[in-house]
Amino acid sequence: MKALITDLYPICRSITGEGLRETLRRLQRLVPLDIREVASGTQVLDWTVPKEWSIRDAYVADATGKRVIDFKKSSLHVLNYSAPIRKRMPLADLRDHLHTLPDHPDWVPYRTSYYKETWGFCAAHRVVEALPAGDYDVVIDSTLAPGALSYGELVIPGSTTDEVLISCHACHPSLANDNLSGIAVAVALADVLAALPKRRFTYRFLFIPGTIGSITWLATHPDTIPRIRHGLVLSCVGDGGGFTYKRSRRGNAPVDRAVAHALRHSRAAHTLRDFVPYGYDERQYCSPGFDLPVGCFMRTPNGEYPEYHTSADNLDLVRPAALEESLGVLRAIVAVLEGDGRYRNTSPKGEPQLGRRGLYGSTGGAAHLPGFEFALLWVLNFSDGAHSLLDIAERAGLPFATIRGAADALEAQGLLEALP
Repeated sequence: MKALITDLYPICRSITGEGLRETLRRLQRLVPLDIREVASGTQVLDWTVPKEWSIRDAYVADATGKRVIDFKKSSLHVLNYSAPIRKRMPLADLRDHLHTLPDHPDWVPYRTSYYKETWGFCAAHRVVEALPAGDYDVVIDSTLAPGALSYGELVIPGSTTDEVLISCHACHPSLANDNLSGIAVAVALADVLAALPKRRFTYRFLFIPGTIGSITWLATHPDTIPRIRHGLVLSCVGDGGGFTYKRSRRGNAPVDRAVAHALRHSRAAHTLRDFVPYGYDERQYCSPGFDLPVGCFMRTPNGEYPEYHTSADNLDLVRPAALEESLGVLRAIVAVLEGDGRYRNTSPKGEPQLGRRGLYGSTGGAAHLPGFEFALLWVLNFSDGAHSLLDIAERAGLPFATIRGAADALEAQGLLEALP
């Protein structure tokens, strides 16, 4: 995962353009991703797919020709989606188009101008403050022209057409945690799911430009939307902070409960938050006209770590151990979604004799039952058709995997029957 982030980090991505396509093509080397194109000018809900942005070079040069701000050194140096310009101007005029971070004078900010045509540069505040008065050559070699919006889609079929949606934004330039970490973990999760011997759900992965990408997908997939049963937006999953999960708009959807359960039993530090209509693409999936059960899975949330949307969100910020832990929790979430179900106890009057079926220890009298034997009793008692296995795990305070294992053992002995 860290190697993939390192490979993608230098690319200048945006909501359209060759950088986004190149990123998707590199992902195609790892997973069988389909790259979709939607033409500029296409009406998508209340939005319009914008012109495609292409950039070849951008710089500010002093009187000697030295580049004092250089896009080729970092894609963050240009205001993303800048219109073209080639002009000489005094420093006083140039300053109106320079974006800096006075509180972090050595960091370069990430700024955009997607839907208002303008131009600009981003630079370290210390560099800008040191610029001497005089004229500067300002060049942004870019184009804004009819083209297309690109996104990647991967569908891993299951035994049913009910779907789990995994979405991450792929439009940010050289920002490692936001959101190359989400891309890398999504690819790793897709590998895990593809290797499962069987899957109940169909899994749909989206690698999309933020906001306009999810809106475009929603607008163009009316037949798919009703099949989405669970969903997660992945972002900022590679830093060293604890986990944060933002619930879906519904607040208590099965995916919200599955994430809460997996985090509780992971023993990792975590916070659960209610939905707010701000953040990543979960706010589009959860807009009232769709109200899909989609939450947002993060470590430190957007805007809550100082490096967010700056050049300090670099490869050093992302930790392989954090990526691995994020993937592990996601695997546990999937296990809950895949394994949940309702059962009926076929011998509900009194406890069935488990010992003669090889499910109960031969020595009695202990003050506390082992976890598995305790789980057997919980599953038998609450498998009345009204309680799911996740209901039982939450009430018992036991890991879902233990409850699932107990149900499998009881079903094998004919003591449980699965319900539709």
